[in-house]
Amino acid sequence: MPQLHNHVSNRELKARMLQETETRVTISFYKYFHIADPLQFRNNLYIQFNTIGVFGRVYIAKEGINGQISVPESNMDTFRDILYNADPALDGIRLNVAVDDDGKSFWVLRMKVRDKVVADGVDDPAFDPSRTGKYLTAREYNEITGQPGTIVVDMRNHYEYEVGHFENAIEVPSDTFREQLPMAVDMLKEHKDKNIVMYCTGGIRCEKASAYMLHHGFRNVYHVEGGIIEYARNARTENLPMKFIGKNFVFDERLGERISEEVIAHCHQCGAPCDTHTNCKNEGCHLLFIQCDKCAAEMNGCCSDECKQVSLLPEEERAILRKGVAHGQMIFNKSRNHPLRIERQISG
Repeated sequence: MPQLHNHVSNRELKARMLQETETRVTISFYKYFHIADPLQFRNNLYIQFNTIGVFGRVYIAKEGINGQISVPESNMDTFRDILYNADPALDGIRLNVAVDDDGKSFWVLRMKVRDKVVADGVDDPAFDPSRTGKYLTAREYNEITGQPGTIVVDMRNHYEYEVGHFENAIEVPSDTFREQLPMAVDMLKEHKDKNIVMYCTGGIRCEKASAYMLHHGFRNVYHVEGGIIEYARNARTENLPMKFIGKNFVFDERLGERISEEVIAHCHQCGAPCDTHTNCKNEGCHLLFIQCDKCAAEMNGCCSDECKQVSLLPEEERAILRKGVAHGQMIFNKSRNHPLRIERQISG
C-alpha cells in the first residue's frame, strides 16, 4: 500500500531538510472549484507529491485547494504536470513564487481534508464564493489606488498587517478571517458606492472576501491578483512604484519575506524598530511575537522572564511542565485593540 502520511519525527525531518544541497522553490497556490471526493483527491495528490520531495501544507475541501509548499528545483516541471493534471480546473493554475526565499520554508508534507480551504464562518446558503470582485494586476492596483475615494482593505490578521501593508490600507483588527468578514462589512457599510480594493498574502482570502462584499451589496469591489506575493514580483519586474511597505508575513519557517527596506513595526519587548517575528523558545508557550536581536539575546528567545527560566531547565522538566497544556492561538495582539484608528482612516 502506498504511503499516505508522514511517519518520521519533525526533528529528524527538519535536520534532513537543513542538510539538503539542492535548491528548493517556495510556492503558494489556490483554486476554488468543486471536488466531489476530497479524501480520494487528497490521497492521489499526496502520493505523487511525496514521490518528488514536496514539503509544505496543502488543504483540500469540496470548495477547492489551498497550498503553501516547497519543491526541489529539479522537480518543478514534474510538479507542474502533477498539479495541472490533477483536475481540469487546475490546468494552468497560477503559482505564486516566494519573493524572498532561502528554500528552507518547510520540512514535511502535510495534506489535510477540511470543511473549507479558508475557514470563513459563513453558513448562508445564498452566498456564492465564485462570484468575486475584479482582479487587479500590479499596474492596475497602482492606478486605481491613486484615484480619490478608493479604499484599500487588508484582509489578513492583525499581526501580519503590523509588519507590512500597502500604503493607506485599512486594518481589520482581528485574529481570524471568519471574524474579519462581518467586521469589514460593518466598517465599510457607509461606502458601498466607493472602489473597495481588498488584498491578502497570496489571493485566497481576499478573493473570498470580495465575493462576501458583493453578497452584501457593495458595488465596486476589486482584489489584488495573486496577493502581495504576485504584486511585489510584478511591480519589480515592470519597474513600477512599490506601494507595499515593510515585510510580508508568511506562514512557514521564514515568518516573513522582505518587500521594502522600511521597518514599520517595533519589538514587543523594548520598542526598538524591528519586524522579526519569532515563537517563544519555551515550547510550552510558543507565543508568536516580534523580538529584536538584543532582546532575543537577553531573554534567550523568550517572551517573558518566566518563560526564560523554563527554557533553561533540562528537557525532561520542560516536557513535564508542558504536558497536557492547551494554549489555543498564542499571538501577541497589541495591535488589534485600535478600531477607532481604523474608523478615522476611512472617514478621512
